[in-house]
Amino acid sequence: MARRTKAGTPAPEGPAGGRELTRQRVIEAAADLLAREGREAVTTRAVAAAAGVQPPAIYRHFDDMDGLLDAVAEHGYARFLEAKRAFPTPEDPVEDLRAGWDLAVEFGLANPALYAVMYGEPRRGTSSAAFRTGMEILHGRIRRLAAAGRLRVDERLAAALIHATARGAVLTWLSLPEERRDPALLSAMRESMVTAVTTERPAVREPGPAGAARALRAALPQQTVLSEAEQRLLGEWLDRLAAGG
Repeated sequence: MARRTKAGTPAPEGPAGGRELTRQRVIEAAADLLAREGREAVTTRAVAAAAGVQPPAIYRHFDDMDGLLDAVAEHGYARFLEAKRAFPTPEDPVEDLRAGWDLAVEFGLANPALYAVMYGEPRRGTSSAAFRTGMEILHGRIRRLAAAGRLRVDERLAAALIHATARGAVLTWLSLPEERRDPALLSAMRESMVTAVTTERPAVREPGPAGAARALRAALPQQTVLSEAEQRLLGEWLDRLAAGG
């Protein structure tokens, strides 16, 4: 904790070594203010008081308040990542997709102000390690679908559809007056996403090469028989076959 003077005002920061602790305390204070009182409450003076530091200390750790909000967004992605890692994985890849989508939406509804900072502005916090790891988990779900022959579209489009529908569902829900928030909206958006991304039956059992190409493309990174150049070339061929289907 920061030392305080006899007058009760925060003392200057200690030497290097406590800087990271101070930075984290400022981020957590801002996130707490955001959750309790909303975006307008996150001011330099309020955050400094809550964190027990002098206001100039914030600008020694962040270029400006927008930089602090970027750090709060990263903090949110880290919290969401913890929830993802703790969530059990259903055996059925389609049910896994539904469960992951529900988890993302539930996080947003439970943390509306934080979610608005994380996803309300394009690309805020998306360079963080936690965001990238979370997207890797999403791509893992998609690869399970592809390997099972259940992926209707290519992996990148599937990721964009899943991410966009979850984000859109939360932000739309939060924009509605409480009396107009119908849970059927969330269920309908989830099932529309599932229909757009998956097939009812394994695609590899259907005529045509596209489903088989997607399934093989998903398994390609795990093989060791081909050289790197051969793997890259085969990957290009499979992408073309999958797109042509």
